[in-house]
Amino acid sequence: MGSEEGQVLVEEKQYVRNLVLNRPRQLNALSFQMGKGRAFCAGGDVAAVVRDINEGKWKLGAEFFRKEFTLNYLIATYSKPQVSILNGIVMGGGAGASIHGRFRVVTETSVFAMPETALGLFPDVGASYFLSRLPGFLGEYCGLTGSRLDGAEMLASGLATHFVPSTRLSLLEEELYKVDSGDPVIISEVIGKYSQEPHLKDKSAFLRRDVIDKCFSQRTVEDILSALEREVIKKPDDWISATIQTLRKASPMSLKISLRSIREGRLQGVGQCLVREFRMVCHVMQGQVSKDFVEGCRALLLDKDKNPKWKPSKLELISDDMVNQYFSKVDDEEWEDLKLPARSNLPVSAIAKL
Repeated sequence: MGSEEGQVLVEEKQYVRNLVLNRPRQLNALSFQMGKGRAFCAGGDVAAVVRDINEGKWKLGAEFFRKEFTLNYLIATYSKPQVSILNGIVMGGGAGASIHGRFRVVTETSVFAMPETALGLFPDVGASYFLSRLPGFLGEYCGLTGSRLDGAEMLASGLATHFVPSTRLSLLEEELYKVDSGDPVIISEVIGKYSQEPHLKDKSAFLRRDVIDKCFSQRTVEDILSALEREVIKKPDDWISATIQTLRKASPMSLKISLRSIREGRLQGVGQCLVREFRMVCHVMQGQVSKDFVEGCRALLLDKDKNPKWKPSKLELISDDMVNQYFSKVDDEEWEDLKLPARSNLPVSAIAKL
């Protein structure tokens, strides 16, 4: 694991174990084995999962998610502080490997997104837990549209705990290596010495919270679209128009199950969210209700024609029974729900970074 060829480099530095994601050419996409480069982590290696599905091995793909979700839970319940340095792209599985940790440090290069609805999937890795706890209905907005947030927006929303300019990261890391303590107060003080309060950009979605809360608080996806359309009729607005177009391009099934998942997440703990999301992802892998995940990956990642043919093709063609199936136990006597380990008390702290 410590070799240059390793997909995760493990370095012992004074009082810290340093974990470095190391698949730079794949933007540190998570794999069974799991860097360096311009991304913290661009998500899970879903192309590999789709290959398994196409070969009739959906359970093999689902086992990747089982391991990933278990890792997410361990991070969320870890007894010692994890410091995640989110320099660059933080999407999908990359968010799962970091947002659940105690400290999330962003920079001016950080870009967060949960883009799953464009792929025929849904925001997973415990996203129904952390998205549902964003201010107002920002979580529904981010989860359904896959819109990107920069470092300043991540801090303002609570996704990040600190903002540190990228030029100061090496100084921060060197000081963290010297901290002979797992006390979160001490670690927070160290990070705070290098932190700044960034300014939101003039066109930040965070400054459109009134419209987001008004529209994305609606009960159904159809109601959300109708509310956005009413707003743009009252006053033409490029941002609202772009949001509508993004929703109309996404998988209708993904939008439906994503909204329900985030709404249920508001009332559940992180473990409950991950168990439910695992059921959902297994149904996605099986493709009995919809094969949109395979189609979305084909159109956006493999063939790259950016023209997915969703089935069902419209929101109104999706019944409540179809949505309910994603939240039900998998009908397979040989298949088990996600069983989470006891709360983690592992004896190491970690810095997960570039």
